Amino acid sequence: MTETLDSRYSWIRLFLSLALATVGNVGMWSVIVLMPAIQSEFGGGRGEASLPYTLTMAGFALGNLVIGRAVDRHGVSRALAGAALTSGAGFALAAGSPTILILSGAQFVIGLGTAAFFGPLLADLSLWFRKRRGIAVAIAASGNYLAGAIWPVVLSGVLVEQGWRAVCMILAVIVVVVVVPGSQVLRRRVPAESLSMAAQSTTLTPYRVPLSPRTLMLLLGLAGIGCCVAMSMPQVHIVAFCVDLGYGPAVGAEMLSVMLIGGVASRLFSGWVMDRLGGVKTLLIGSVGQMIGLVLYLPFDGLTSLYLVSLVFGLSQGGIVPAYAIIVREYMDPREAGGRVGFVMMATILGMALGGWMTGWIHDMTGSYRLAFINGIGWNLLNIAIVTGVLLSGRPGAPRRAAA
Repeated sequence: MTETLDSRYSWIRLFLSLALATVGNVGMWSVIVLMPAIQSEFGGGRGEASLPYTLTMAGFALGNLVIGRAVDRHGVSRALAGAALTSGAGFALAAGSPTILILSGAQFVIGLGTAAFFGPLLADLSLWFRKRRGIAVAIAASGNYLAGAIWPVVLSGVLVEQGWRAVCMILAVIVVVVVVPGSQVLRRRVPAESLSMAAQSTTLTPYRVPLSPRTLMLLLGLAGIGCCVAMSMPQVHIVAFCVDLGYGPAVGAEMLSVMLIGGVASRLFSGWVMDRLGGVKTLLIGSVGQMIGLVLYLPFDGLTSLYLVSLVFGLSQGGIVPAYAIIVREYMDPREAGGRVGFVMMATILGMALGGWMTGWIHDMTGSYRLAFINGIGWNLLNIAIVTGVLLSGRPGAPRRAAA
């Protein structure tokens, strides 16, 4: 087992996965940058313009569950190749969409394919590490934020000069050309004997909780919805927020990049923390930090201050979602990692989808984002309450064995 896990091959596999995730996750972020242009072409309010994003995240949520289970059975290589083809078809359909409803359907397809590069990929990487599982999962999860930091800036020029439809066509080609051949390198799977030994060994958590794996999974799912409704407010609407303030979409894209670069740094640091404190404590620390970042958006709307607050927000919340994957691996059977992680990731993405739409609806009802920030703070408090309850329900003792 030690020859397979934490090996040189494990690290090579990790960084290849990171590269593929940086490309594959573009489907989650492109629609955010395109939102003002889509609203300008099709008309309607901010809530209607948020519909393509909401459908993207709905597809992303479903994909995390379905593709996560497929990875348990067939391996991650086939899943990534199929997901790239799915995303490419969705981008091509989006480029030719005559109405916002058809565009939203295309974005659902994009989200479905994009999902493979998040929860299912993290679940696969978690099987290849034991001692450095936290930092490995955090590095792989950073591909999602790197995609959000890099692609909006790279595509902003195409958006201005050729329009949002050209952006979609370019992405349809890039995702397929890069991911399909790259995914074939990941065909090797963890030996069955390593999985069996992991399932029979104790987990790394220093606490026992009086909860079944199913109950804990459901609680983590509810906590994930709460934290990601809050997280979606700045991430999804920062470009539109900057447009409302008169700074323009280019500034908004830069601010999103600053936020997500901070998120990458936060994820890497949180990975180091998870290897020492475990997933639950790391999740609680990140959730409290995220709420502080949301509160700071309320009194500040100057350009410099918004850049700084966006950086603070990114530095606070980057480690939250990877912590869920670590908690699943600490408390549950590794042979079910894809399905369990997929379920919790699905819940977090449903939270992002709900929060993205809810924020647009509140904006349309009130004419500003102020109440939307307050709404996000309330959902964040729900997350903190659940995670605190899980932490306090634990008690020091011998680590529990992985439950089938």
